Amino acid sequence: MILISIIITILYLLLIGSFVFGFDKVPVFKLKDVGAKTKFSVIIPFRNEANNLPDLLASINALEYPNHLYEIIFVDDDSNDDSNDLITKFLTNARNDIKVISNERASNSPKKDAITTAVKHSKHKWIITTDADCILPKYWLDSFDEFIQKKQSKCIVAPVTYVNENSFLNRFQTLDMLSLQGTTIGGFGIKKPFLCNGANFAYQKKIFLELKGFDGNSNMASGDDVFLLEKVIKARPKMVNYLKCEQAIVTTKAQHNWNTLKEQRVRWAAKTSLLKNNFSKLTGLIVLLMNSLIIVLLTLTLINEFSFKSFIYILIIKFSIDFLLIYKSALFFNQKHILSTYLFGFLIYPFFSVFIASISMFRGYKWKGRSFKK
Repeated sequence: MILISIIITILYLLLIGSFVFGFDKVPVFKLKDVGAKTKFSVIIPFRNEANNLPDLLASINALEYPNHLYEIIFVDDDSNDDSNDLITKFLTNARNDIKVISNERASNSPKKDAITTAVKHSKHKWIITTDADCILPKYWLDSFDEFIQKKQSKCIVAPVTYVNENSFLNRFQTLDMLSLQGTTIGGFGIKKPFLCNGANFAYQKKIFLELKGFDGNSNMASGDDVFLLEKVIKARPKMVNYLKCEQAIVTTKAQHNWNTLKEQRVRWAAKTSLLKNNFSKLTGLIVLLMNSLIIVLLTLTLINEFSFKSFIYILIIKFSIDFLLIYKSALFFNQKHILSTYLFGFLIYPFFSVFIASISMFRGYKWKGRSFKK
């Protein structure tokens, strides 16, 4: 058991260490006073988001980007609350080019259908997707525009984090998100991009149509972001970039209870088996093995079947390399205060992640009032 433990620990150390190294290889993008040129079609699918839309709409109203250079397309995915009324009321005083369309269902994935529907109605060269529970920074579109003017890019992955709330559940999710964002940035830094978040994701309309959008994975309800990213990386590997810019950070709301968090994470995990990126699969496997190892070694240590000292050494190695990656992310996202919860979150996370991985293999999930099969 000691040999297996050493091998898994070394693999994990090398993997996360590569992301730590890669994180600093992606330069921070600083905004300059450059004239806006790029035209965007911002796509926002929604279903029963009446509680979240006021914050999103307020942030849209505060965007500094020239109004004639972007449109916003809300896609109603069969809402039965006051979402439409809120948007309609907002439209009466809106200065922006905003419209609401209905989702045209054609697959097992409501969100992919919503994006595909909106792309058909879009009129600009660049597509940006975000979610109805997000808050957009005022220089959001400026960040993408300046980056596009500087880089020859066809696809841009951008930063996402959670709104700060004073609860352990929120802090736990924020630490997890910082870890995911650190891994995302690190992957770009070592030239092995494999993660993105649909809450802040941009690509040329031309390449979306060229790659036939979500064809090939429309049977999977989730994955509107990573499956498309995989396609673009395969077709145009040198034209996919990460926008590491503070003014581009989109904030979204964490889940408010453990049950909805569980369903969200099962939804995220469900797409893993269909991923084609080998590095992505390897990363997931090593992370799962490491978290499983912690649980197994804890059990063996408690029954005196494994050295307590060896277990502590392995725990310290994982603690240190995880902390280094999350620390770098926390600095970039200006969420250093969240690190006060790191120790408790670190102790819980192996059990949480292994639990999610286990149940995702055998069951579907519920999301926004709908049930999805495995």
